[in-house]
Amino acid sequence: MINLIPKEEKKKMIKAFYYRLGILFVVMLNLCLLVAFFSILPSYFISSVKNSLINTRLENQKLKLLPPLGEESLALIKDIDNKLSLVEKFEKNKFLVSSEVINAILLQKIPDIKITQILYKNDEINGRKISITGIAPSREVLLLFRQLLEDSPAFTSVDLPISNFVKGSDINFHLSLIPSEHNK
Repeated sequence: MINLIPKEEKKKMIKAFYYRLGILFVVMLNLCLLVAFFSILPSYFISSVKNSLINTRLENQKLKLLPPLGEESLALIKDIDNKLSLVEKFEKNKFLVSSEVINAILLQKIPDIKITQILYKNDEINGRKISITGIAPSREVLLLFRQLLEDSPAFTSVDLPISNFVKGSDINFHLSLIPSEHNK
């Protein structure tokens, strides 16, 4: 097919097409923005009304005085105070083993001795007590370990039963320690 339109006229037509396409795009964008604005407008008014209602209620509540506490409220407060004081007393009497006690045991430990278990007890009759179970290669090493623990200021008492000395080597031992006051 023969193209009868001159090149300059063809360029003008293409330019006019792009102008019309641009104008159409801008008009459609404005139309979409206008529809979006009108669709969001009711939500904006509703939220602003709710916000003003909430603010007025808040101001009204701030202006009102609190009523005096009744007998039931005072009894409830007293009951809660009693329960809290019981919890606080329990927490005071709780035996928390600090890292100081464990470090004191491990610092006195001789390399030949193997500690297999450390138990913490808090009896109402016997008080606070630490039990150590382990294996010692000989009686002499076990006696030396006991002496080191007795010399430590971290413990007030070290109890090593005589039954631990029945075997001559590879002794399974049980030690009972009472921590000093500053390590409780």
